[in-house]
Amino acid sequence: MSVQTDLKINFSRLRDDIEELSHIGRDADRGIYRMAFSDADMQARQWLLHQMKQAGMEARLDGAANVFGRVNHREGAPAVMTGSHLDTVPAGGHLDGALGVLVGLECLRRVQEEKINTRYPMELVAFSDEEGRFGGMLGSQAICGEITPHMIHTASDLKGITLMDAMREHNMDGMQILQARRNPQSVHAFLELHIEQGPVLDRMGMEAGIVEFITGLFKWSVRLIGAADHAGTTPMDMRRDSLGGLAEFAGEFPRILEEHGSKDSKATIGRVELFPGSANTVPGQVEFSLDVRDTDPAVLDDLAEAFRRTLSALARRRQLMFEFDILSEITPVPCAPDIIETIARAAEDLHIKAHRMPSGAAHDAQMMAKLAPTGMIFVPSKDGRSHSPAEWSHWEDIEKGANLALHTLLRLAEAEQT
Repeated sequence: MSVQTDLKINFSRLRDDIEELSHIGRDADRGIYRMAFSDADMQARQWLLHQMKQAGMEARLDGAANVFGRVNHREGAPAVMTGSHLDTVPAGGHLDGALGVLVGLECLRRVQEEKINTRYPMELVAFSDEEGRFGGMLGSQAICGEITPHMIHTASDLKGITLMDAMREHNMDGMQILQARRNPQSVHAFLELHIEQGPVLDRMGMEAGIVEFITGLFKWSVRLIGAADHAGTTPMDMRRDSLGGLAEFAGEFPRILEEHGSKDSKATIGRVELFPGSANTVPGQVEFSLDVRDTDPAVLDDLAEAFRRTLSALARRRQLMFEFDILSEITPVPCAPDIIETIARAAEDLHIKAHRMPSGAAHDAQMMAKLAPTGMIFVPSKDGRSHSPAEWSHWEDIEKGANLALHTLLRLAEAEQT
């Protein structure tokens, strides 16, 4: 069942929320520094709780610092949940994660204001630490029961600050994260709206994206170890140059992806450190990150084996040692077919040009798919920019995406016909 298609979100209010929240954690470089469990992150969570209470919602903060708001409470009925995250990467943009939370807030407000009755309660969530200060997806993993005491005790950021200490600074007990687990019977469906963070929709001139698959990935920290020698006295044919090994490896990416990947495969070296790092010394060791993504778990397995074999072969040939640590592994997730079709029908009714596509980035929806049927809506990103102050989406696209989310949620919650 559905309500009339002329029902719209209050776009002026949504825009004001976006602009107000964007000031929390903003620095002089225009980037937003709202990293998980920072002062700015907790300020944003309190701001959201205040907005929820002002709107008359049931509002609460759980042990993992996830923020929840609920309307149309029905005892024992599972909720249709929507939301995303409020934390950012350092110098991040103002829409990544936050847009999905604020659109969800506006959708629930409109349901309240129009006194729309739904079969299932509607619930908003703002997850904690999606961006990975302490490992990534903490809030949604906690809800899905994927967090262990060992993970809580050992998690720390790049500066060595532990999760336990970061939470303690805000009068929170890290072990309470374990209490955030939700009964799967308490969630009927989950919908996440997010900016695309890529250029596909913008280049195609589409107004929204309907996500069919969310990418999986593996992330390694790789070390090639050779010998640090004098740049002026060591002949070229006698060097064990670790950087040369990295250069050769990077050059193999097109072949590996063509032979073992798919059209959705991507491989990235995003961080490189040379040791000893002297201008007149042959690099004795290079340590670098390898991030590989695809929407098919079998393809990811093939790619992992192909990258490992390539590294091993070039290390032997160049007289280098090869080591790697697995930093993370995330399984690809398909979105629920019924929710994909629900989004598509709502887009058609609202005359929104929508494109079905995979997500090349990981999202909280990936974790929530373990708990309930899950779907995602993408809003186009201008020039594909994200994780930077240049992140931007046109107001018109944001408004259309928000209305698409509203009507999708009402259909999922089985709103009464009006």
